Amino acid sequence: MYSALKLLFAILLHVHWVPAPLPVPADAAKPLVLQKNEGELRTRRPREGVSSPGGEFLLKIGPKTSGSKHLLVFAEEVPPGAAIPKHKHHGEEEIILIQTGSAHVWLGDKEYDARPGALIFIPAETWISLRNTGNEDISLVAVWNEPGFEEMLRCGSVPKGQSGKLQSRAEVGECYHRGDAELETMQPPANSKP
Repeated sequence: MYSALKLLFAILLHVHWVPAPLPVPADAAKPLVLQKNEGELRTRRPREGVSSPGGEFLLKIGPKTSGSKHLLVFAEEVPPGAAIPKHKHHGEEEIILIQTGSAHVWLGDKEYDARPGALIFIPAETWISLRNTGNEDISLVAVWNEPGFEEMLRCGSVPKGQSGKLQSRAEVGECYHRGDAELETMQPPANSKP
């Protein structure tokens, strides 16, 4: 009898101290599968004095697309000769996966050549720039550990089919600031390396 009471007491203690699962909020992230061309298609606004990697990109995972609280994922095609301008993220780490094409990458104070299948890891506070040095589009996927940069991407673009007004260099810089990032203040001439 004493053993049965000890067991009952242990069960009651366990039930009392183990929190019940909380209901999942309606706005919580939901699992999903996105095919290569699925996501929120956006068009970059034209920029004054700042290079743009391409015209369109897909927001795939983020707070406003999938309810993610900790990830941002986007995909884009970078045409030959185009560049991602030199910038850094203050609080976010980023991974870029080069699926097709060839790139020259400036990462911190080093330079690299990246071919299909290359993975680029960019710690927070690291300057990054990338130029398509090949003859075909670079197809890339970028992943951030926090979704703050989504604000920069939305600030500098419009939904596909809409036309955005020209952004001044100061407006582009403000968009980067909204995304907890910093755009390099001096841009090289279009025919030189970033």
